[in-house]
Amino acid sequence: MKKYKFAIEMGGGYTNIYVKGQGLALKEPTLVGAEPTEEGYKVIALGQDAKKLIGKTKENIEIFTPCVYGEHSNFEYSVVLLKHLLSKVGFKQFEDNVLFLCPCGITAREKDNILRVCEACNMGQVEIIPAVLCSLVGEGRKIDGSTVNMVVNIGGTYTDIAVVNMSNILKGATLSVGGKSIDASIVNYLAYKDELVIGLPTAETLKNDVGSLYDNDTLNMEVTGVDLKSKSPKTVVIHSMELKNAIEPFYSEILRAIDTTINALPPEVVTDIINNKILVCGGCSKLQGLDNYFKMNLKYPVSISEDTDYVTIMGAGKLLSDQTLLQSILNNL
Repeated sequence: MKKYKFAIEMGGGYTNIYVKGQGLALKEPTLVGAEPTEEGYKVIALGQDAKKLIGKTKENIEIFTPCVYGEHSNFEYSVVLLKHLLSKVGFKQFEDNVLFLCPCGITAREKDNILRVCEACNMGQVEIIPAVLCSLVGEGRKIDGSTVNMVVNIGGTYTDIAVVNMSNILKGATLSVGGKSIDASIVNYLAYKDELVIGLPTAETLKNDVGSLYDNDTLNMEVTGVDLKSKSPKTVVIHSMELKNAIEPFYSEILRAIDTTINALPPEVVTDIINNKILVCGGCSKLQGLDNYFKMNLKYPVSISEDTDYVTIMGAGKLLSDQTLLQSILNNL
């Protein structure tokens, strides 16, 4: 079996790169900034530099993620961004082998797109691994035995739900629900309710700082934007309780998907899930009150990871050093 040195989690929000022997070597936004020219679009910023430009550029400059829902629909930009990020972590072209993480609901065409991106980046051997398996490994769950585990990973552009045992996904689903769709919902909600226009970075800050699923949360934050009608500066105090209206529908959709997934499972499998609790991870699992929200609205116990942002990439890092477990996963792909 070939030895793998790099693990790459290229999500819709951030790209994480783990290097064997070093640990987590990089975390940067999965963003590209480009402007139109006579010859086509010209890349002007990548990663963290692109994020700094959001809302601060000319109207014709686009800041976007080339990887949405795990699909590399903007192939050339995925390649440019990934080459840029790999250059920061000592990657050796044509030599270093890579574990590339993907959603559990990936199609054959989407898998081919990932392999094309990796080939264009001059990687050595590449294996595509479902990210949910890495999440469980990172949390210390045993995935190569008969006991069943369930994981819900709420990421930047999608949410993965999977039921796992014997190093294999028994049942899984990928929803187009994630942090970026919540941010967009907050922007639209404030424009409708308060006639306040804000940008996506401000919406993300609101979500992270005062977003809550508690019914009576008293968190609040003063936000300055632009009045929808007069176009003049406008400052509004935003309260968690009103922001909940823009946020909760997305978590409600995730709850329904969890219920649907479990309802299709045999009783013995469900018993294991109850005993082990559902692992919840990903950046959007940090929302205030999420644990209580699940307890109130879900019939099954959950456990929110203490390392929600990094548990998946750290699990992939463990696989780089555990060839036996990695091989058992590869045998089931």
